[in-house]
Amino acid sequence: MKFSQYKYERSSYENIKEDFTKLVDKINNSNTYEEQKKYILELNKIRNDIQSNSTIASIRYSIDTSDEYYEEEKKYWDEYMPFYEDLNCDFYKVIVNSKFKEEIINDFSRQFYNICEASIKSFSKDIIEDLQEENMLCSQYTKLLASAKIEYRGETHNLSSLMKYMMDKDRETRIESTKLYYSYFEENEDKFDALFDKLVAVRDKMAKKLGYNSFTELGYIRMNRSDYNEDMIKKLRKEVQDYIVLLCNKLYERQAKRIGIDDFWFADESIEFKSGNATIKGGEEYEKYIIENGKRMYSELSPETAEFFNYMTENELMDLVTRKSKAAGGYCTHIPNYNSPFIFSNFNNTSEDIDVLAHEAGHAFQLYMSRDIEMYEINFPTLDSCEIHSMSMEFITYPWMKLFFKEDTLKYKFYHMSSAIKFIPYGVIVDEFQHRIYENPDMSPDERKQVFRDLEKKYLPHRDYRDIDILEKGCYWFKQGHIFKNPFYYIDYVLAQVCAFQFLNKSNEDFKKAWDDYINICKIGGTKSFLEIVEIGNLESPFEENTMKNISQKVGALLENIKDSDL
Repeated sequence: MKFSQYKYERSSYENIKEDFTKLVDKINNSNTYEEQKKYILELNKIRNDIQSNSTIASIRYSIDTSDEYYEEEKKYWDEYMPFYEDLNCDFYKVIVNSKFKEEIINDFSRQFYNICEASIKSFSKDIIEDLQEENMLCSQYTKLLASAKIEYRGETHNLSSLMKYMMDKDRETRIESTKLYYSYFEENEDKFDALFDKLVAVRDKMAKKLGYNSFTELGYIRMNRSDYNEDMIKKLRKEVQDYIVLLCNKLYERQAKRIGIDDFWFADESIEFKSGNATIKGGEEYEKYIIENGKRMYSELSPETAEFFNYMTENELMDLVTRKSKAAGGYCTHIPNYNSPFIFSNFNNTSEDIDVLAHEAGHAFQLYMSRDIEMYEINFPTLDSCEIHSMSMEFITYPWMKLFFKEDTLKYKFYHMSSAIKFIPYGVIVDEFQHRIYENPDMSPDERKQVFRDLEKKYLPHRDYRDIDILEKGCYWFKQGHIFKNPFYYIDYVLAQVCAFQFLNKSNEDFKKAWDDYINICKIGGTKSFLEIVEIGNLESPFEENTMKNISQKVGALLENIKDSDL
């Protein structure tokens, strides 16, 4: 069935509440585990209906934020999802207090049981109105980003479509388009500040109502982090500063020499080569070219990926190209009633379109391989583990990059590896920024901006924002949706990038072994925690001593072995 044929129906909370409550009572009062499991699975059908309808509404709204029908449906889910969370919390309490705990863990995994416990700790009826407000503010942020209309060279652009000019080999084009891009954030600075002010306040209020000292504690619980803590993350950030920042500084110096620019500044960071970055050779049939070659790539990679990608294309489960009023960014999500992943992105006619396709396909392939898992809480693993699948897929597909880039293939690989290691310092900036913000929720907007700018100077000491006042002021993070909508979801990318680089090294040494490890971590879905998945994938934990040092040395060597004269 094609996605356009997927049925959407607004769930009736009052009707669902009655049926839901009756089944929770039956689960609670079951005399045998067989009886209890039967009622759990019956209730799961109702839970899957709720999750599927809310997800379909969200996808269709993000595809076109000007669609009045789905805008109203999104508002409905923003308002009512906390009530459904309340019902789910009653279900989780029965699971956690079940006299058949060991049987539940055996059938549905300890990770599912742990998620139930964490969900109870992160919710109470007292915060329903606060959750509604948080949802509404996040939707306003999505709308604000999608509303950008920027005139450039005779066309009206959104934020996504302008990015191809920001990566142009012509420096004046880069400078013009970069200034225009960030002028949107300058013009709307007060709106972004006001939204974030309210989000910080409502999150802090929820944390205090639930008995936590700060939202940081609640944020970690909401992320279902069960096997690492704030102190371990702090140590990891220090190792990034000690090893990765030094490597990145060398890469930026090498980049400036390669492109022949003495006064290297922010608008130059996006261009790796004087002749221009690698380009996808799709011509006028750009999207068709990418899909056809993607189909060939995944058909050759493995029987499983061949079946998966055919399923995605035949059922129109990807919306890839940027359009007017389309929400910014990219994501992969899951629709339980159809056992289907869905990929959303904004192609911008740069090499990053292939990064995005492989990245989101990594998420979607993992979901496809674990689609028979009954509980939607564990179809996906926790987000730190999710990003291992996506980021590793970007490297695993390297042998097929010639299909997309032809003579630019080496350029692409160098740019991609270099960008991936350069990302890590930015990733820890976002993480440390959020820790600082939620430990000090009464900061003024200007104080927050100063914190972010100071962190940039710590982890990105090369960065020069001359002539872009809004960025020098510390507002680069306005465009980072995770900070607004998914607090504490960003160090996950750093942890996963460290794991993904290990898959790159393993695939260079023994591709079959690397693929076997990769497919094994896909099959288990979300039934294991982050460090358990790391172990199953035969990976070194990012928290182990010397892991970050080893990654910096190995990636540094890979990049050093590619001579600038060959690019």
